Amino acid sequence: MPASESRHVACDVLGLGCVAVDDVLRVRRWPRRQAKLPVLERERLCGGITGTALRAAVAVGAHAAYAGVLGTDPDSQFVIDALAAAGVQIDAIQRQPGAAPIRCTVIVDRLGRRTVLYDLAGAVGPTADWPPAEVITSCRVLLADPLGIEGMLRAARLAQAAGIPVVADLEGRPSAKVRRLARLADHLIVSRSFAAALCGTLDPSAQAQLLAGADRDVVVTCGRQGAWYAQRSTSPQPQHLAPFRVREVDTTGCGDVFHGVYAALLAQGMCMVDRLRRAAAGAALWAARPHQQPLPSRSEIEALVEGRGQAAQE
Repeated sequence: MPASESRHVACDVLGLGCVAVDDVLRVRRWPRRQAKLPVLERERLCGGITGTALRAAVAVGAHAAYAGVLGTDPDSQFVIDALAAAGVQIDAIQRQPGAAPIRCTVIVDRLGRRTVLYDLAGAVGPTADWPPAEVITSCRVLLADPLGIEGMLRAARLAQAAGIPVVADLEGRPSAKVRRLARLADHLIVSRSFAAALCGTLDPSAQAQLLAGADRDVVVTCGRQGAWYAQRSTSPQPQHLAPFRVREVDTTGCGDVFHGVYAALLAQGMCMVDRLRRAAAGAALWAARPHQQPLPSRSEIEALVEGRGQAAQE
């Protein structure tokens, strides 16, 4: 759904939801029960579904903005500083005492496998009156996630009414309101496990077909098995997107990078198949590098897509 050219456009990609402080602990092997295990490395990063996606969008040349709610605490300031340093516009953030980003502890072993422990205390999503409607309708693409579901539904409806495509990244248990947000999305990009909870089958091809519609594109991501996608009109039968093979260092945030690159290239008018390949390449590059390094650039992604780049190939 193309955005109206008559609107004032303040950014390409707007995010409202999940931003996080990620305390990452790297270990040699997964800990056994009641074991003691040394931490090889620890680092603090800005993450979250939307936080990582917006930074990924900027890295491929989009103008991205965050208009969510954060607090006056040091963790909120850490996130704001990290977003600003990455080039994400932060002017529309609301500061609210008592609010906070999501706090995560991420354990990563040497094979790149990870577990995320999260704390939602203080996390506030969009609300019935924030952000203002004019902020929502001044973007080219709206990123939606489950945080602050009532406010997110309002934002999705405002975007849809203004002809702005909604890209949804949903996870967890699909409540009735989350299902409603999934139905509102113009571009629904979800994991195989979440798609199974939505439609009751483990087959990702069948999931894509069941979730797609006359006005919705669907992508079901399957990690090392690539992805299945169904387009609203030009390709009603699900198609397979082959993965880029990499040696994984850390898979944390790979789906978020996928969403961010996809949203950025959607805002720039790229066709679905081309933006999917580049989203997958961006996620692969991110999985293959330590996350204190920069997010994949447009030139790195293009090189990998064209077979000129390397992503720590297996």
